[in-house]
Amino acid sequence: MSRRASQTQAAATSFLALFSIVGLALYGLPLYYDFMVREFGWSRTQVTSGNALSKLVVGPLFGFLAGWIIDRFGPRRLMLIGILLAGGALIGLGGMSALWMFYAFYLLNAIGYVCGGPLPNQVLLSQWFKEGRGKAMGFAYLGIGVGGALVPLLSYWMVQWWGWRGALQGLGVLIIVLAWPLAYFAKEAPKEEVDNGRPGGTVPLRAVFRQPAFYLLALGSMCSIAAVGGANQHLKLFMSLDAGYSQGDAARIISLVLAFSIGGRLLMGWLADRMPKKHVMLIIYLLVASAIPLLFFASSGAAMTLFAATFGIGLGGEYLIIPLMAAELFGVGVLGRVMGIIVTADGVAEAVSPMLVGYLRDVTGSYQAGFTGLVAVALLGAAAIALLPRPKS
Repeated sequence: MSRRASQTQAAATSFLALFSIVGLALYGLPLYYDFMVREFGWSRTQVTSGNALSKLVVGPLFGFLAGWIIDRFGPRRLMLIGILLAGGALIGLGGMSALWMFYAFYLLNAIGYVCGGPLPNQVLLSQWFKEGRGKAMGFAYLGIGVGGALVPLLSYWMVQWWGWRGALQGLGVLIIVLAWPLAYFAKEAPKEEVDNGRPGGTVPLRAVFRQPAFYLLALGSMCSIAAVGGANQHLKLFMSLDAGYSQGDAARIISLVLAFSIGGRLLMGWLADRMPKKHVMLIIYLLVASAIPLLFFASSGAAMTLFAATFGIGLGGEYLIIPLMAAELFGVGVLGRVMGIIVTADGVAEAVSPMLVGYLRDVTGSYQAGFTGLVAVALLGAAAIALLPRPKS
């Protein structure tokens, strides 16, 4: 197989893996929280704590290990395991009958996300692509936008036919059927061809830890992921249970958010190849911060459409820009371990933020305090990125 064919296959593999594990699973699961609140009588804190507790356990235990495995053995084997775990977790969640089962299957889903989600795909693409890395990452991350835009409508249709339990199980089967075969046949870049992205060879991990840029990048990404995760995990709950939206109207707004994220991924990937990545990150983070206050005007259709557009475009670039910035700052040879640490930190932020927003909603009876906090956190992330140094040529 030629190098170009291998690059095409790698991009297609990442597209389908991200379509399934992030688009269908990560963005799909919150669509079922309101059904769980109604059927089991769980609080908003409880239905968002599955994501929180699983990531807090999985992140520290598996994030660093996954990064080391990828740098040592390549991303493909880990992806195969992750896809099976993510799909199996949704099948299990569709058959659960108790809170402990909810936590157990969410734990498996979180392991699947670490092993088969953004981390191995970021490394796979960074290894194969030197020129046009932003474009390749942008194309692969379109999978998240396409999957995320389809899953509200797909879930709404499947719930009408099979109920929410059958719909969740159907999503789990779909994840495995779509993503696993292509990942099985994917090729990894030969070791001698892996470009470390910086002159003078790979930067040792201990040298990365001595650079303030590492901590600024980690803090910035944690804050922005916390803002995105806090809004995403509560969007269906907020619209369905607080703002009085019907299931169909809520599905359309959420689908619109993810549809705009498709354009955001294309735009931000294109910009990342043409202007400083630091500036692209700032644009993304400020879009997220400016979108969340629009939720206070949920009774206005125009405000919610503007929210969907602004938040969606920011969401589109959110995940793809972090590995591009890390590769530029520290090199691809150490990218698996660096992103393993950052993804772990991001997972903690993504876990804690929705649970805190849910707690504030349960205590105060309103989302005002929680959403205001998300805006402040997003602005803090933008400030950290603004302090990043210019990468050395």
